[in-house]
Amino acid sequence: MPEPDAEDLTPEELARRSAQAMWDGDRASQALGMQVRAVGPGTAEVTMTVGEDMVNGWGSCHGGLVATLADSAFAVACNSRGGVVVAAGFDITFLEPVRLGDQLVARASETALRGRAGVYDVAVTRGVEEQVVALFRGRSHVTSRTGGSDRE
Repeated sequence: MPEPDAEDLTPEELARRSAQAMWDGDRASQALGMQVRAVGPGTAEVTMTVGEDMVNGWGSCHGGLVATLADSAFAVACNSRGGVVVAAGFDITFLEPVRLGDQLVARASETALRGRAGVYDVAVTRGVEEQVVALFRGRSHVTSRTGGSDRE
């Protein structure tokens, strides 16, 4: 049976398929043990547990790895509408230290989408109490690519 065209998919199914296509090639996120827990049009949840190889010299999770988790959720959310979307930049604010064994969840949501530019907010939380440990704002750019090439 032939694959349906993107126009024939519900927005939720398009989001799932788009996320899966991107995630299958995302070796960096996979190597860090991240998992996509949920995806929808303009939204995503990605999880990561802080391992021994993620802790810096002060006993905290390296901030770059917390940013990587947030960036991965941002990538899933902004690529949930089909096409190829890349980051144009981001800012992150760390609110609490993250420690070995912490289970983190990054929840991304689309804040604005205008033409080829988008803005996405990501809250990174810890544990069942969902304490916010970092806030991330990502800016996206929709490319003219349809996949398979690294040039626009």
